[in-house]
Amino acid sequence: MIKFMPQAAAGLLMDRELEYLTKVTSNPPRPCVAILGGAKVSDKIQVIENLMKFVDQILIGGAMAYTFLKAKGEPVGKSLVEDDKLDLARKLMADAGDKLLLPVDHVVATELKEGAENQTVTTIPDGTMGLDIGDATIAKFSAVIAGAKSIIWNGPMGVFEKPPFDKGTVAVAKAVAGSGVLSVVGGGDSEKAIKAAGVSSKISHISTGGGASLEFLAGDVLPGVAALTDK
Repeated sequence: MIKFMPQAAAGLLMDRELEYLTKVTSNPPRPCVAILGGAKVSDKIQVIENLMKFVDQILIGGAMAYTFLKAKGEPVGKSLVEDDKLDLARKLMADAGDKLLLPVDHVVATELKEGAENQTVTTIPDGTMGLDIGDATIAKFSAVIAGAKSIIWNGPMGVFEKPPFDKGTVAVAKAVAGSGVLSVVGGGDSEKAIKAAGVSSKISHISTGGGASLEFLAGDVLPGVAALTDK
């Protein structure tokens, strides 16, 4: 029905959302660092492909990292992996080259439950699953974040809902907040981490766009934006 309206406008919240998403995707201050987490590579294929065009580094955490690691031939134990996306992961890594950074150590456990007995390892043993990034990865990612001039973050670094596997996500939240640079954070768990870490006021913009913000980062044309009279 929008095509029958002589003018179409958005509210202030959407205006702010578009302003900040555009800032970090259209000639962003450099170095520009993207941090991506969550469960599935398949959820963020287009995002990764589009971000590679303009960011300087992509930090990968969360369960999606294990698909990439398995694609590299590394042992992943019982970690969540999308076996049908291994070839895609290899292609993404080849296209990204040094831009794409994966975890170098992992917090693992034999079962996924709050307070589960766990250990930090560089090689995931059989019978265990990766549930968070380890201290070495936190330090590595934090160093990259500290050198950034703009940051895009979407998705947790581990099973954020079940402590102690929230440590990596909270550490990244604090690193992003402490950077003092242009930062845009989206995704429910990332937002929760920012709030849990008590650093919401230090983030330039916390997105409320949900799936739409991911589509924007993937380079898609959003119908609601395309319909606006004055963009």
